Amino acid sequence: MEHVTSKDGTAIAYEKVGQGPPLILVGGALNDHTAPAAGLPLAKHLVPNFTVYSYDRRGRGGSGDTPPYAVGREVEDIAALIQTAGGAAYAYGMSSGGALALEAARSGLSVKKLAMYEPPFVGAVQGDEYKTQLETLITAGRRSEAVKLFLQTIGVPGFFRGVLRLTPMWPKLKRLAPTLVYDAIVMGDGEVPSTAQLAAVSIPTLVLTGETERMQEAARALVSSLPNARHQVLEGQTHNVKASVLAPVLSAFFSEA
Repeated sequence: MEHVTSKDGTAIAYEKVGQGPPLILVGGALNDHTAPAAGLPLAKHLVPNFTVYSYDRRGRGGSGDTPPYAVGREVEDIAALIQTAGGAAYAYGMSSGGALALEAARSGLSVKKLAMYEPPFVGAVQGDEYKTQLETLITAGRRSEAVKLFLQTIGVPGFFRGVLRLTPMWPKLKRLAPTLVYDAIVMGDGEVPSTAQLAAVSIPTLVLTGETERMQEAARALVSSLPNARHQVLEGQTHNVKASVLAPVLSAFFSEA
C-alpha cells in the first residue's frame, strides 16, 4: 500500500489499481480498503475503465489517526487523495461512506461525479443517544458490545449476530470498533440534510439502493433535495450488495458524457 499525508499530518493508506479516470472508494462503518462493496473486491471489477483508489479511512487498517476526531478531517483525507489522483476525481461511497463522500462534495472538493449506495439517512435509529452508547462501550474497552450494538441498530437479527461472533471476521470487526463512533458523527441525527445545505452539490449524483423500502425512502428524500440526482434500485440486492452487480452500474454512470 501507498500513503498520502492529510492536512493534519495523518498518514492515509491506500491501494491504487487500474487505468483511466480516477475514482475514489469511500467505505462505510466497519469497512477498510478490503471491504467487498467499497474496497479492492469492487475495485477489481472497475479496473478496465478507471484508476481506482481504495483507502483505509483514518483509524482503520494502515492509516493513522489524530485526535480529536472531526468530519472535516475525513474530508481533508479525501482532499489529499484527490490531489494525489491529479486534482479531480469521481467518488463513490458505501452506506455512511456515502454520507461522507456527499459531505466532501458539499465542501467544494473537486468531485466530478458522485455515487452512493444506501446512505443511511433513516433518522431515529441514530443520533446522540446511539453515539453516547458507543462512546461509553469503547471507553470501557467493550469492543464486542459496541459491534453488537451497531449490528442491532442496523437491523441484523440476533441469530446472525451470534453466528458472526464465531467467524474469523469478528476479531477484525473488534479492531475497527472505535471507528463506529466516527460514522455515528458523520451521520449525525440520521436525517437527510436540508435542500439549502445540499444546494452546492450540483454535480451529477447517483443514489443506489437495494430492495429494502426504508432505504429506498431515504434515497428518494435525498434525491429530491439534490439539484442533479437520480435514484436507481438494484433488484435482488440488500445492504450487502454484490460487487459484481454494483460495478457495471457504477461504470455506466461514471462513463456517461
